[in-house]
Amino acid sequence: MRDTWPLLVKTDFPAIARDRLDTLQLNLGYLCNLSCIHCHVGAGPNRRELMDRTTMEQALEACRRFDVQTLDLTGGSPEMNPEFRWLVEQARSRGIHVMDRLNPTIMEEPGYEWVGDFLAEHQVEAIASLPCYSKDNVDAQRGNGVFEASINALQKLNELGYGDPAGSLELNLVYNPLGPTLPPDQQALESDYKRLLDDEFGIRFNRLFTITNMPIQRFGAILLSKGQFDDYMALLKNAYQRENLKGVMCRSLISVDYQGFLYDCDFNQMLGLPLGGEKQARHLSQLLETSELPRRIGVAGHCYGCTAGQGSSCGGALNH
Repeated sequence: MRDTWPLLVKTDFPAIARDRLDTLQLNLGYLCNLSCIHCHVGAGPNRRELMDRTTMEQALEACRRFDVQTLDLTGGSPEMNPEFRWLVEQARSRGIHVMDRLNPTIMEEPGYEWVGDFLAEHQVEAIASLPCYSKDNVDAQRGNGVFEASINALQKLNELGYGDPAGSLELNLVYNPLGPTLPPDQQALESDYKRLLDDEFGIRFNRLFTITNMPIQRFGAILLSKGQFDDYMALLKNAYQRENLKGVMCRSLISVDYQGFLYDCDFNQMLGLPLGGEKQARHLSQLLETSELPRRIGVAGHCYGCTAGQGSSCGGALNH
C-alpha cells in the first residue's frame, strides 16, 4: 500500500492548540469483520493488533486525572476486542459517557449477537457507520451484503429503544462520500436519510454525521493509484474555512492507539504523527506522570480535510 505521508508532512496549515480535554478516544485495535475502501485505519479481518487490559486501565486513570467525561471507542470493530465489555463496564461505573463507533454488521456476525443488548444495558451511545441509504452504494464501498446486514442491525437497535427521540439511547449514523468529494450539506442529507430509512425500513435515528474522507492509509493509496491525490488535496485546500479551526476535534480530544501511545487525533495516529508533532510518541503512562494538559497539536496537509467546506470531525460537520 502506497504511503501518502511524504506528500502531507510539509504543510502551510496554521498552528492550533488544545484548550481542554473532554474526550479520550481509544483505538481498541485494527481487527474488523470488513475491509472498507475508505477506511483510514486499514482495518480488516486479518489484523491482530488489539489493546490489552493494562492499557485500558491506564486510560481510565487518565480519565480520572484529567476529569475526562467521554470515552470514544473506535477500531476496527471495537467489540471484537476481548476486553471491550470489561472496559465499558468499568467506564460506566465511573460515570463516564461511552461512545461506541459501531460497524453495525458486527451484530450479524456469529458470536457477536450480544452487542446490541450490551450497549443498551450500559447506556452506550451508538455511532453506526452507514455510508449511504442506497444498497448499491453501500455494497460498492463495503462489500456485498453489507447494506442488508446493516439495516437488520439498525432495526434491532431500534427494537432496543435506540433512536427514539423521547428515549435516552442515542443512535447516530455516519456518512462518508464514496470517492474524492466533499460531503454534502449535513442537515439536508440527514433529512433525506431520516425520510428514506423510515419509509423503506422503519428505521429511526437521532443525528447523521458527515465525515470527509482523509487522504491517508487505504483511501490515500487509492487516490495515488488513480492519479487523483493532487486534485483531492487541491479540493480540500480550496474549500478551507478558517472559522472551522475553532471547532476541530483535536482541540478537546486526545487519541490513544492500541499500544497506549498518544496522538492529537485518529488520523494523526494512522500517520504516525505523535502528540504535539513531537519526534517521539508519548505514552499513557507518561501522561499519568503530569497534571499539565498537552497544548500543542501536530498538523500536516491532511488537516485541511477537517476544515474544508462545512468542516469535519468525529461528530460530523462543524458548521451545521
